[in-house]
Amino acid sequence: MIDIIRSEWTKIRSVRSTVWTLAITALLMVGLGALLSGSAASSAEGPIDPVSATRISLNGIMLASMATATLGVLVISSEYRTGGIRTTLMAVPRRLKLLAGKIIVFTAVALAVSMAASLASFLIGQAILDGAALGDPGTVRAVTGTGLYLTACGLFGLALGALIRHTPGAIVSAVALILVLPPLTNGLPGRWGQVVRDHFTSNAGMELPFPSDANQLGPWSGFGVYLAWIAVVLVVAAVLMRRRDA
Repeated sequence: MIDIIRSEWTKIRSVRSTVWTLAITALLMVGLGALLSGSAASSAEGPIDPVSATRISLNGIMLASMATATLGVLVISSEYRTGGIRTTLMAVPRRLKLLAGKIIVFTAVALAVSMAASLASFLIGQAILDGAALGDPGTVRAVTGTGLYLTACGLFGLALGALIRHTPGAIVSAVALILVLPPLTNGLPGRWGQVVRDHFTSNAGMELPFPSDANQLGPWSGFGVYLAWIAVVLVVAAVLMRRRDA
């Protein structure tokens, strides 16, 4: 397993798209956070409360999640696109071990970059806003939760890439499931509509960094539901990966 992890690490750090996508993730988090913090600071008529200041500085989360999801897709779909997966499977015929190696390496890289970008975005934003500190209630959860959410979105992309094996199709699916469809569930009527809305992918996942009074799930329960969505897709992808030809 160590050899597989070492091989996947070599792949992920030697491909330019990986470096660029990680840089875009950090830029979106820090750049948008600073821009929105500056805008809020210039238009505010008084002090901004810590909760609002934290949210403003971390507002790049949605676009950054698309960058990490895209990277997750590319980690595996690019090998199918180029045909390199055949060579990889010749070297590692046990496909589940190969998938596990990709998951381990990607999670470690995405988590490190996402956590650093989240913390930098918060610190720069608060240098502008001067509205919150890490010691304020809920702030540490919001900062770490942002990093965890971005990493989870990347794993969602990886799962979809392994399932669909087609880069544009997997990226479109990730955009739909993370950005497009969750807001549409707000229009579902009745109690069942609320259950679907609360438990639907990023609606649940976003409860960790930014809890909502309208959602009945707690921060960690919501994140657990989001991880369950990802796990289901990964399991289906793993089963099909064993059955399908390269």
